[in-house]
Amino acid sequence: MSGGPQQDDIETSTEPAAPGAPRHWEADVLLRDGRTAHIRPIRPDDAERLVEFYSRVSDRSKYYRFFSPMPRLSDRDVQRFTRVDHHDRVALVLVLADRMIAVGRYDRVRTGEAEVAFLVEDQHQGRGIAQLLLEHLAQAGRERGLEKFTAEVLPDNSRMIQTFRDAGYRVASEFEDGVIQLEFPIDATDTAMGVMQDREHRAESASIEKFFNPRSVAIIGASRRQDTIGQTLVRNLVMGDFTGRVYAVNPSAGAVSGLPAYTSVGDIPDHVDVAIVAVPADAVQDVVLDCAAKGVHGLVVISSGFAETGEEGRQRQRRLVGLSRSYGLRLIGPNCLGVINTDPGVSINASLSSVMPPRGRAGFFCQSGALGSAILEKVQNRGLGLSTFVSAGNRADVSGNDLLQYWEEDDSTEVVLLYLESIGNPRKFSRIARRVSLRKPIIAVRSGRTTQGVPMGHAVRKIAAPPAAVDAMFRQAGIIQVDTLDEMFDVAQLVAHQPLPRGRRVAIVGNSDALGLLAADAAAAVGLVVNKSVPLGAEATAEDFEDALDAAIDDPDVDSVVAVYTPPLNVSGEEVANVLAAIGEQSDKPLVSTFLGVEGVPELLRVPDVAGSTAGRGSVPSYPAVEAAVRALARVVDYAVWLRTPDGPPLDPAGADDDTARGIVNRVLAEHPQGAELGRDDLRALLAAYDIDLWPARIVSSLGEANAAGAELGWDVVLKATADHLRERPDLAHVWRNIDGVNQMRDAWASLSALVGEEDLTDAFLVQGTAPPGVPVSISSIEDPLFGPVVSFGISGPLTELLGDRAYRIPPLGTRDAAAMVREVKASPMLFGYRGSEVVDVGEVERLIGRVSQLQNDMPQLSALELGLVLAGPSGSTVLDASARVEPAADARSDWFVRRMPSQPGDTIPS
Repeated sequence: MSGGPQQDDIETSTEPAAPGAPRHWEADVLLRDGRTAHIRPIRPDDAERLVEFYSRVSDRSKYYRFFSPMPRLSDRDVQRFTRVDHHDRVALVLVLADRMIAVGRYDRVRTGEAEVAFLVEDQHQGRGIAQLLLEHLAQAGRERGLEKFTAEVLPDNSRMIQTFRDAGYRVASEFEDGVIQLEFPIDATDTAMGVMQDREHRAESASIEKFFNPRSVAIIGASRRQDTIGQTLVRNLVMGDFTGRVYAVNPSAGAVSGLPAYTSVGDIPDHVDVAIVAVPADAVQDVVLDCAAKGVHGLVVISSGFAETGEEGRQRQRRLVGLSRSYGLRLIGPNCLGVINTDPGVSINASLSSVMPPRGRAGFFCQSGALGSAILEKVQNRGLGLSTFVSAGNRADVSGNDLLQYWEEDDSTEVVLLYLESIGNPRKFSRIARRVSLRKPIIAVRSGRTTQGVPMGHAVRKIAAPPAAVDAMFRQAGIIQVDTLDEMFDVAQLVAHQPLPRGRRVAIVGNSDALGLLAADAAAAVGLVVNKSVPLGAEATAEDFEDALDAAIDDPDVDSVVAVYTPPLNVSGEEVANVLAAIGEQSDKPLVSTFLGVEGVPELLRVPDVAGSTAGRGSVPSYPAVEAAVRALARVVDYAVWLRTPDGPPLDPAGADDDTARGIVNRVLAEHPQGAELGRDDLRALLAAYDIDLWPARIVSSLGEANAAGAELGWDVVLKATADHLRERPDLAHVWRNIDGVNQMRDAWASLSALVGEEDLTDAFLVQGTAPPGVPVSISSIEDPLFGPVVSFGISGPLTELLGDRAYRIPPLGTRDAAAMVREVKASPMLFGYRGSEVVDVGEVERLIGRVSQLQNDMPQLSALELGLVLAGPSGSTVLDASARVEPAADARSDWFVRRMPSQPGDTIPS
């Protein structure tokens, strides 16, 4: 595969080797078939690799690339190709097992325009390599000021023509001198981003599919000794009725549990899809090399002794992941429990757990190997059932994001369960989860939720954003976030077996008045509305329950039903159970129960599932406490409301001049390479570029300057002390209002000067016109190293700070997000006529939130932006105070516009 010749490619060049390219241009990438490779800028020492690569390329591919026979590269060609300046001439190579398998390059031909071309080794064509190179070259070009790529392609090179057309860019073409001339802008448009994310989804899903559906598994470290990890893995695979082939690898044994033992995986005569590794940590790297030579797709590393043990282990883990990816292998673990697929067609228990959970509808991902066995026992005890299970251990490679990509398309998985101890790439997690949540509910428990702590073995950085921002991200993505594992299963058994509710209206039907009252109180506490309560009395019969439940479900003012059954003495309750099961199977409204105090889905309330699950659709979940039933129902109601509430149109970008804003930011960074606070004039211009009007103000250092400023502004002004120690003290008045002349200014100056101190009045005061009255609000944003942009809103003042009463969102925002932020803070009634006050122009507040969101989303160099004081009035809002800081961010969000795998500790890109 190739694209046309750049004429200067075969000219003699004497230019020296260029300085190093940006570090973030280097990345591990995932190919279309789910295998890995490494992309990086070409280097002068790649000369030998380039020659070897070119010798393996077919004559046809060479002709497509250069439009003429070119059987070998001359020394001058090699020098030209390998020595680039990483600015006007950029070349990226794809490397697998230290062998170059593809190269892509662009050469600037004029301002804003470059010619692009590719060459992919024939045996690797069809793996999506050209598309990956194009993505990364386009991002490098954008960073270097390019706006457009051109290419020359022979008419019969249909594969390359399709590569350009499939990229999501708008491609224009013309035919001249027997060659097709292609050109296309390389802006990161929504279409191009959508194409990239679709390819990412398919590649990551393909990389996981082999782990769940292997045809053959090798257990490396299989053992004959009882009570060993190697013996447990063999026993669980064999006893779990795995439908594929199992191979034992043990160099010192002839057989293991009746299976012939091989000295190494390379000695196995047949193909191996997945290797389960249970050897000492220092031997795992040798296993990787053996598996790579064998063509194994992926590794499940049960072995411990990696990052969870300290610095030496972290380095060992880093080498393990780098080695695995360099040979195209994906890795689950290390220090993990393993993987399970309950599909009868596979039935694989490649884990240390002796519990093979029943077939079910939920896919489960957890990071803790220690908790994995306990989780599986809970699943079995509740009769919940799983489709698939993964314990990722240290999560060095395969992560929850990969599993979400797989489960999105997996027909066997209808509910996703996540136990998260860390989030390596929150922005990607948020993007994928938001898409998956539209099709399947995601229920998540996040440990370290308050402290934002990260377990020792996890190669991720601590999230800098406040915990409330992380919670907001989960809500924004439609994730049902719960506090405990028990609550996760409470919610899971509801969404797995019952339909989603249409609203918050609940009916309570039961034979216990006391439990009925508890249910009503619990419903009120979690925002549900009890529209119907039917106390049946202690002697209620099955027929009484049937009539009451039928009436409740048929009631148009009821969205879900809570059934409470506590039997009289010596009564089994089987007849009532039959009623509940029959109604639960037929109802289009969710039915939950407190049935005999049983937890899970008891046998009596189960509906057979044709798919083989232990409990099918319509089975009625039971909770030992009615409060747990109501709490689970409330979580599901919130999800159903999110699902039915459209995002609304994206925020209107009209009126945003991002070119002007970018010019201001770049100029300030050029003057202050380490970063700086924006001055008042630059800040005003930056905000004006996004249609945010900063109220006029003058910085003054003397009484004379203050009088001059007051006169310039037409008097009726305020004098503000700018010192932080005054502005942050609610007990010290730092503003003198309604100054209408020089005499009042003199009094104000004397009073505030006494607070500031006479030793330094330079830029200590600000004079500003009196603004229309309004409710003080603040809107701020930050650039988090992991999240990217984060936006927050709240009512201004010390009480808001003390109570943490702020709303958070992750840009880009839709109109629904901005409206929800205004309304979800506890002090929001102040904006809507609290105690007879005027209702403020909420639409203008939402517009300002949207503008701040757009500005932060467009400018990654903007490390912080704050509209610290905005007076929201009935006829608009006045931005009185603002601040912003810019910092260099050469590689900020570099994984937003190109596909790249999570990096390891020490790399510049967050994992």
